[in-house]
Amino acid sequence: MTGRILITGSGSGLGKAMAAHYAKAGWRVLVTDVDATAAETAAKEIDADHLALDVTKDESWAAARDWCDEHWGGLDVLVNNAGVASGGRIDRIPMADWAWIWEINLMGVVRGCATFTPMFKAQGSGHLVNVASLAAIMNLPGMSSYNVTKAGVLALSQTLRYELEPHGINTTVVCPAFVQTNLNDRMRTPDPAALKVSQKLMASSKVTPEDVAKQVFDAVAAKRFLVHTHADGRRAQRLKRLAPWLVDKQVAKYWAKLRPKMEKENP
Repeated sequence: MTGRILITGSGSGLGKAMAAHYAKAGWRVLVTDVDATAAETAAKEIDADHLALDVTKDESWAAARDWCDEHWGGLDVLVNNAGVASGGRIDRIPMADWAWIWEINLMGVVRGCATFTPMFKAQGSGHLVNVASLAAIMNLPGMSSYNVTKAGVLALSQTLRYELEPHGINTTVVCPAFVQTNLNDRMRTPDPAALKVSQKLMASSKVTPEDVAKQVFDAVAAKRFLVHTHADGRRAQRLKRLAPWLVDKQVAKYWAKLRPKMEKENP
């Protein structure tokens, strides 16, 4: 099976790995990124098309839809992958940072789904892939802004799964834990300890962007809804369902260790 796929935020990181995987499988790939140069460079590496796309702008999404219609006559898979990271205590996070991550991580996905659903309905087929995070399920303290946006992506995906299925449109939501990408490069946080924890966990991850790309590829082919990319993520979800008291204990222990570091650096 081959087709036409648009991936947001695919100038680097996980999005770039997915673009490469699909291109190798013979798909027509549209690499998009807010950084037009990164999109062009990544596309050249895999012999794909490229387009600048700012997921926070309606007109940018409209241009991407028009490009797909003009050059490909439609689209088969939309991957809403573009995202940013943030962390910190609720009383420290500026409202500007809330607005920043909200527009990219959540409303960027909403805009993508809303823009391409009419095309998918007209075709009678299509597949939405929304990249959330394990943070959507395991809501650790000190990460409120990130948790909220990713939980919103999961809720949106669960809603659209049933809403759009009668139109022949499938939905997949991806919930990765830490993967070694450049996500931390743009992380906003008033608490440096949050960034240090994220960097440490990302550096120790054994799951690569290429691993996740293959899992997404297989999930789309199988029309599977939920993709847990990490074994520990799958265990955490089961544990939260079967023994929530134990998860509560672990989260409290985690916060008891991290909170003093945050308060010492930024009282």
